[in-house]
Amino acid sequence: MRTVAIIGRPNVGKSTLFNRLVGQKLALVDDRPGVTRDRREGEAELGHLDFRVIDTAGLEEAEPGSLSDRMRQQTEAAIDEADLVLFLVDARAGILPADQTFAELVRRSGKPVVLLANKAEGRGGITGAYDAFSLGLGDPVPLSAEHGEGMGGLLEAIEPYLEGSEDDDEDSTGKPLRVAIVGRPNAGKSTLVNRMIGADRLLTGPEAGITRDTISVDWQWRDKAIRLFDTAGLRKRARVEDKLEKLSVADALRAIRFAEVVVVLLDSTIPFEKQDLSIVDLIESEGRALVIGLNKWDLVADRPGLLKELREDAERLLPQVRGAPVIPLSGLAGEGLDRLMAAVVQASEVWSRRVSTARLNDWLAEALSAHPPPAVSGRRIKIRYMTQVKARPPHFALFGNQLDALPKAYTRYLVNGLRQTFDLPGVPIRLSLRSGKNPFEGKKKVWD
Repeated sequence: MRTVAIIGRPNVGKSTLFNRLVGQKLALVDDRPGVTRDRREGEAELGHLDFRVIDTAGLEEAEPGSLSDRMRQQTEAAIDEADLVLFLVDARAGILPADQTFAELVRRSGKPVVLLANKAEGRGGITGAYDAFSLGLGDPVPLSAEHGEGMGGLLEAIEPYLEGSEDDDEDSTGKPLRVAIVGRPNAGKSTLVNRMIGADRLLTGPEAGITRDTISVDWQWRDKAIRLFDTAGLRKRARVEDKLEKLSVADALRAIRFAEVVVVLLDSTIPFEKQDLSIVDLIESEGRALVIGLNKWDLVADRPGLLKELREDAERLLPQVRGAPVIPLSGLAGEGLDRLMAAVVQASEVWSRRVSTARLNDWLAEALSAHPPPAVSGRRIKIRYMTQVKARPPHFALFGNQLDALPKAYTRYLVNGLRQTFDLPGVPIRLSLRSGKNPFEGKKKVWD
């Protein structure tokens, strides 16, 4: 089993993250810095990964032989023992000199490092998370250990380092594609999964709400490993009163966060209800790839022009995921399943796509020439540079001056241009605005 060490200066939330990963309050947590002294170990689980995690004392400069120095030695021992280091910073406090000092310590260790910007909930936290780029430890993963936000991003970041351990069933090249099936109650999710795998694995029936737990099923489609997650039906929050249903909904939301592609199953006889649109909003906010399945199509297939009409409705009602595939199918009759899975695999590839910095900036120059940004108080907003900071979903950073004054309509213009030019249909696109000097100026760096 692989070992992960959580390190950082005092009071950045290491023990809170440790408790979140092990699922118990094993480590003491308090607002005062320095509560943790000894190394604490536990068995952690995140998504499909199992690993050993070590909570460490906060790294501090200390006199040789002092208690703080001995605590630091324990932390350094944990780094030596670890297969992966999670380096935590406080997104709200920003990057302090101590963070720079210990980032160098981690870099010298030679161990793989994932940089985490904790306490990144809210607009202020997200802005502070971007400051962590200055540490030179790669793309910071924003999260909130206390509220459980951003854990899907953490899973994606650590997965390449932990997937190949001897305890995993699949190696890193053959890991299954995680696909969650979600929708309103009685949309036919369990029936669809049963038809896919060719067995009555899941309980089905005419009653709404039969499925309570999120059930995962491993499956092969055209020699590709797939892990399907059947989830409980998602109703409007105001109508969810039963405690068990609340737990079922929470389980379904967790499946969305850990999926790579989410299939939203609509009832073709009553498609695009308000709750369907809310579910898509949730998937977009979690940054997952999306495929829309029109189930029970055999009941409406005799209506000419209906599919074209529903695809136009999807474009109009769901502009945030413009171009998402809309696939007619019947889980009961087993029709359209190959089309659905082909769209799922394609959505996964688009979600993971990277665009080179050179291509991005060639496109940006043309976009700015065709439609320059507006002036603010007599001064034109200056956009200098763009790069892709991560994939899954595609996330771009725009650098320039006065970008906080850039109208939302102009950012939509850029996002729509990115989607159309670089063929990114149906996936959420993130665009971060970064004012200040171009950080890549004068540096030779290869992006792919």
